[in-house]
Amino acid sequence: MTDKRKIDPATGTETTGHSWDGIEELNTPLPRWWLWTFYATVVWGVIYTILYPAWPMVSGATAGLLGYSTRGEVAAEIARVDLSNADLTESLVNVDLGVLKDNEELHRFATQAGRSVFAANCSQCHGAGAGGVVASGYPNLLDDDWLWGGTMEDIAYTVRHGIRNEDDPDARFSEMPPFDWMEEAELDATVHFVRSLSGLEHDAGAAQAGAEVYADNCSACHGERGLGDREMGAPNLADAIWLRGGSHEAILRQLKAPRMGVMPPWQARLGEAEVRAVTAYVHGLGGGEAAVDAEGAAAD
Repeated sequence: MTDKRKIDPATGTETTGHSWDGIEELNTPLPRWWLWTFYATVVWGVIYTILYPAWPMVSGATAGLLGYSTRGEVAAEIARVDLSNADLTESLVNVDLGVLKDNEELHRFATQAGRSVFAANCSQCHGAGAGGVVASGYPNLLDDDWLWGGTMEDIAYTVRHGIRNEDDPDARFSEMPPFDWMEEAELDATVHFVRSLSGLEHDAGAAQAGAEVYADNCSACHGERGLGDREMGAPNLADAIWLRGGSHEAILRQLKAPRMGVMPPWQARLGEAEVRAVTAYVHGLGGGEAAVDAEGAAAD
């Protein structure tokens, strides 16, 4: 290898002075069209950084002479859509949720808007199809089993304030104590009794013994027949729906070390219109319930 440059006799091109195993590197100039294209991109890059947001600063980036922003464009489009739906949004905020379905146009608007709200904020826990995740304790919103009630008002309250969170004093709250102080035989018998309530496979003799343990320790919340209590969020143990699994092992684990989920309050983040919209969507998924009047009859 040498640093001495010379002219290659075969091509008449100057070499770079580099040579490897007798092969010399030619200092072939770049094509003019390529150079002019490169210079043009440099000039365009400078112009672009002047016209559009480009240079990062301490608290943001330079805005550019044109003041263009993709975020601003999206915000303007959202504002345009919000303005076009302003009347429907105002009606949704003021309507009695119990009669929302009577207004077909408003109900359709609420359901479609609620679908988007659910996808953006709720699907991460309840699933894209709202089927929940039993292993993790995320409720299935497609069935007709509701811990805190399934009317429009019940669902809206849950969405607004959440469950067992520390951010909202009006959050729904219930707590199941651990029964790890019981003897294993008592716990096992209680599990057999609980499984008998919903017709699952169980040992009849053990279930009979567990009935007394259940009556003394569990019936105050879940009821004598295991039908639950929505006022305190106590699950119905007599149906075939289980929040954390209905196997013998799963129920036994819940008795020893209860797991209780937390749902954040959405009122401050979403606002009343979106709370009502997602309420309408969830209620319409298949498990929603009609409002009940003071005499216990379903309201029209």
